[in-house]
Amino acid sequence: MANRKRNIQMKFYVTEEEKRLIDEKMAQFPTRRYGAYLRKMAIDGYIIQLDTADIKRMNAALSAIGRNINQIAKRVNAGGGAYKADMREIQERLDEIWQLQRRILSSGR
Repeated sequence: MANRKRNIQMKFYVTEEEKRLIDEKMAQFPTRRYGAYLRKMAIDGYIIQLDTADIKRMNAALSAIGRNINQIAKRVNAGGGAYKADMREIQERLDEIWQLQRRILSSGR
């Protein structure tokens, strides 16, 4: 092994699903050798890491609006009326969601 250009062996394990995914991606390239493909991906490939904090905040706001709407619907169905304060809070939360959505969409450019 001392005469080899690449004399360090690396091993790792994958699941059947991971192997299938690697095979699918590898089929898109001209090489049929795992070593060449995996070496190229490990050196030149890249990982996309998304910051989903804004999306999580938007989901939390949507969930809060859903709870508010359910509470208002229960009150209305029980013969009570919808209150202006409830409607105002829903509108404020909707405005917050729209702002978050605009920020998410503008940062993706």
